[in-house]
Amino acid sequence: MHPRTLARVQALGRVTFGAGLAVAPGAVAGAWVGGPGERPGGRVLAVAMGARDLAIGLGVLRSLGSPHGASAWIRAGVLADTADLVATLRERDELPTVAVPVVAAMAAGSVALGLWLQNALD
Repeated sequence: MHPRTLARVQALGRVTFGAGLAVAPGAVAGAWVGGPGERPGGRVLAVAMGARDLAIGLGVLRSLGSPHGASAWIRAGVLADTADLVATLRERDELPTVAVPVVAAMAAGSVALGLWLQNALD
């Protein structure tokens, strides 16, 4: 698959996940962090995180056709996904058991793909 196509697929996934957090923050965040994600403070953070992922995904999609490319947006995604991975692993004992390997795999896979895309698209 062409790197631009992979970047587009990753960006669409990020837009979908971000929109899910923004629209249904308690359900999506609750699956990740448990009870705290369903309380007001957790929902606030989930909406903010959803907006972050939505913006990064839309930035990648828009910039794929730009002469400047999507490098900066892809780097932003790598940084965000790395933060998600580190935070999840650091707090793993307090998170739902099933969420840790799922979120860690998704975040680590997204980091790896983003790093590869960074080189492939340059």
